[in-house]
Amino acid sequence: MNMDGGPMRPRLSSLGDFQFGAVATETIEDALLHLAQQNEQAVQATGGRMGSFRETRIVEFIFLLSEQWCLEKSVSYQAVEILERFMVKQAENICRQATIQLRGNEKTESQNWRALKEQLFNKFILRLVSCVQLASKLSFHYKIISNITVLNFLQALGYLYTKEELLESELDVLKSLNFQINLPTPLAYVEMLLEVLGYNGCLVPATQLHATCLTLLDLVYLLHEPIYESLLRASIENSTPSQLQGEKFISVKEDFMLLAVGIIAASAFIQNHECWSQVVEHLQSITGIASESIAEFSYAILTHSVGANTPGRQQPVPPHLAARALKAAASSNT
Repeated sequence: MNMDGGPMRPRLSSLGDFQFGAVATETIEDALLHLAQQNEQAVQATGGRMGSFRETRIVEFIFLLSEQWCLEKSVSYQAVEILERFMVKQAENICRQATIQLRGNEKTESQNWRALKEQLFNKFILRLVSCVQLASKLSFHYKIISNITVLNFLQALGYLYTKEELLESELDVLKSLNFQINLPTPLAYVEMLLEVLGYNGCLVPATQLHATCLTLLDLVYLLHEPIYESLLRASIENSTPSQLQGEKFISVKEDFMLLAVGIIAASAFIQNHECWSQVVEHLQSITGIASESIAEFSYAILTHSVGANTPGRQQPVPPHLAARALKAAASSNT
């Protein structure tokens, strides 16, 4: 760490540095089972939760800030997830307090509601930066972002905070999340599944898929709502989902195992579409996720990355039909 205030600019881990096949199969099996259990718990915990803060501008801000501070990709994903959980908690607390205050004076309730919202909005950038800093502390220690670096950055944006306020902000985030911030990101699921695919004899090299997976994972984070909206329409085979269907679909947005298989399947199609069917079969065997679901998710990702209209397709095809066609086309090439 640079004690003079500027961040160290460590060498980012290159894609070539990432190694697959270096861990014993027993360890991989245990780790995969642990991730699956954590994923199941996370999906179940979304019951009744509303709202999302994975908006494009917010995610882009975190990605650019992480890049400026030379943080690894895993840190930027972790920061997005910490901020998402923290902001949802804050929004739920505001709604809970507003509900309690409805029993009181209407004028007082209105004033308190505005004050709570203003406090949340005014400190949003501070909270965001705190989430990035906390995420950096979960990574390698020599890449932790110093308080001076954070304060200088905030000052450049016109926000004047003290070290004490910065520490209080970090503590507020930690307390709000009961200090549970070291949760697996979608990248952990992607890399774990790639490891298993390598052991299972996948025809597409894991290192080759890994590079494309990182690009597509960035895309999914940046286009989170559009991609999941198209996936929702495909799953219900209806272009206008109801509010109830949208609410029930929230758990799907938190299913990182499903996201990981969709990312890998889309990457395999880009790298070598002739092997796509084999990759999907492997992913189905490993995770138990239906091949149709993997196909639909990969198509949703591909639609927003390379476009829905190929030279041979002049008119868009309904997503659920296109997913099946994609699977059939890949199968016919194997």
